[in-house]
Amino acid sequence: MSAPDVVVVGAGPAGLAAAATLGRHGAAVTVVDEQEQPGGQIYRRPPAGFTPPTAPSSAGRALLAEATAAPGVRWLADTTVWGVLGTRAGLDGYAGDQPAPGRYRVATHSPAGVRLLEPRAVLLTAGAYDLPVPFPGWTLPGVLTAGGVQTFVKAQGLLPGGRFVLAGGHPLLLVVAAQLVRAGARVVEVALVQRRRDLLPGPAGLAAVAGAGGKIAEGVGALRVLRRAGVPVRFATVVRRADGDPDLSAVTLAEVGPTGQPVPGTDREVPCDVLALGYGFVPSVELARQAGCAVTWDSPGGGWVVGHDEWLRTSVPGIAVAGELTGVAGAEQAAVEGRLAALGVLRDLGLLDERRAAALADPVRRELRRRRRFVTRVLDRFAPDRAALGSLVTDDTVLCRCEEVRAGDVRRALAANPHLGTANAVKLVTRAGMGLCQGRSCQPGLCQFICTLTGRGPEEVGAFTAQAPVKPVPLRALAVGDALPDTP
Repeated sequence: MSAPDVVVVGAGPAGLAAAATLGRHGAAVTVVDEQEQPGGQIYRRPPAGFTPPTAPSSAGRALLAEATAAPGVRWLADTTVWGVLGTRAGLDGYAGDQPAPGRYRVATHSPAGVRLLEPRAVLLTAGAYDLPVPFPGWTLPGVLTAGGVQTFVKAQGLLPGGRFVLAGGHPLLLVVAAQLVRAGARVVEVALVQRRRDLLPGPAGLAAVAGAGGKIAEGVGALRVLRRAGVPVRFATVVRRADGDPDLSAVTLAEVGPTGQPVPGTDREVPCDVLALGYGFVPSVELARQAGCAVTWDSPGGGWVVGHDEWLRTSVPGIAVAGELTGVAGAEQAAVEGRLAALGVLRDLGLLDERRAAALADPVRRELRRRRRFVTRVLDRFAPDRAALGSLVTDDTVLCRCEEVRAGDVRRALAANPHLGTANAVKLVTRAGMGLCQGRSCQPGLCQFICTLTGRGPEEVGAFTAQAPVKPVPLRALAVGDALPDTP
């Protein structure tokens, strides 16, 4: 099979919309995704032969049908992309002979082994993952992310416990709590860190709501389910610690004041066996950073996001991004960005002339502006207060669970080496971020802790250097001679 024109990394809303658009206009597309079926986390589908407890939304079903019916699209499921190679000199050009002129190497790994793809363009739509927030007890069995709990319910209809507390600061918590109630779970409480009055939209917010009726209805529907079930939803409340031996048995909640700090004397213990945390999401920019794409710090958008131009092209020629990599904004905006990025790729590859591409992009850009107005208002109100959350950490709190590095270890390392102040420097001294998760679990909390201790901003502290393989692969898979031919 000939090399693809475009490799799309990720089969969530952005990847699906991009694949559909690219295929419809004659591009040969290969979509690589870690799941067994396209859909991503939001439109996750259960394994074949399993009856789904919840079906994707009508919009999700339509997008899945459009993408899977598009001509010229090949799907590589259960496959991880661990590097985009050839963007820079040196070891970055892994795997023997150099790629064909004007092409990169996209290194993938599946149960069958390593495959190297050589597309003319790469579109990254890797999505996002739950924002980890460390506090005493957050590594106990039973403490999960809201996204993880949702996966149990959506994928196979499983409840990972009996008594649930949901805590955090993201509207997804309400949706997950309602899904748990519908699935028969006992939800003891939903605790949101924001104050109720801070979430009420002002006049500008009401204007931005226009056209976002689906999201509003989803939130109202979730609240209605919780009210009927008698589930208390408390505001200005934060989880301070989780306790249990060996598994979670209770959490301690406290009121927070206007500065986001817990109010002394308001602690209360709530028995539960699952704590679902949801403070937001972190864009999965590791692959983009490994390829050399420029990133910027955007706290409401989830942290480090990939810079791009009006066609969503990154600073590396031939690589574009869409969806959460540009800032966490939800499935609807991701799908719109996927279409726009695809039109840009088609234009750059000469599969659409500039005039036609511009004409097709005009309505997409209008839709994108409308989506962004709404999302910006939402993010303004639900953005995590990173400094306040960072204050929950004590010296005994584990920051890096892979290497068991505690906050006290980092504090002592910085005290002994006052010239240190970046994420990479602390990583070298403490081993934080050197484990299996490659920093996905510890990096946000560790960097915030460094900021707190040094008084530096996130841009100064930076992030761990992203290197191939960006996700764990067997060592034998890296042997050049084991690379599979690019055939289906």
